[in-house]
Amino acid sequence: MKTLVSLISLLAILLVALPGPLYKFGILELGPAFTALRFGVYVGIAALVLILIQVIFLRKNISWAAVGVSAVLAIVAVGLPMSMMGKAKSVPPIHDISTDLVNPPKFVAIVALRADAPNPVEYAGEETAKQQREAYPELITQKYPQDTEQLFDAAEAAVNGLGWELVNADKSLGLIEATDTTGWFGFKDDVVVRIRTTGEESYLDIRSKSRVGMSDLGKNAERIHTLIDAINSKL
Repeated sequence: MKTLVSLISLLAILLVALPGPLYKFGILELGPAFTALRFGVYVGIAALVLILIQVIFLRKNISWAAVGVSAVLAIVAVGLPMSMMGKAKSVPPIHDISTDLVNPPKFVAIVALRADAPNPVEYAGEETAKQQREAYPELITQKYPQDTEQLFDAAEAAVNGLGWELVNADKSLGLIEATDTTGWFGFKDDVVVRIRTTGEESYLDIRSKSRVGMSDLGKNAERIHTLIDAINSKL
């Protein structure tokens, strides 16, 4: 029983931990990767049931250290995917977020990089905008007293400081494009920053869009918040 519990707990954590790197390095497709995650939850639950049976009926013969390790592995295997599912339910199923929903910044240099991406480069449309307004009403055009050159330099420095891949920085157009690669699955999300002026104030808009997936689990909105904070810290 002890060996069985340990093996099942180990299998559960492997089913949850490995799909991300395997997808990231092109070994596994996204569908099978998510299927493995789901099975990891099932196996983790089975491990927890066996641990409970072991503690209740076989407690005289168990190793508490081994049970503890197995329980931790099983809990993580169940908890991590469940946390992702909970996050997915708490945010709208969209993957294209912009501070300007009327005239979203357009990708230029990144268009070629998204040629094979399942999600098209064009803005997702009014239905997405409606859901964003309800979920992230605080994401609006940012206004600054600094001139466009100062704001551009701060935005470029912020992008570099965040470790994103800088794809394009055109000061004459007030346009910065970058790609952020997520750690676990290696998803590539693209960002475009647009800087304009009215003569008295400078306006900054940011758009962040996932290349794959219907829902971004709130990541694009979080990324825009992070970039705005990083820019503000450099002004």
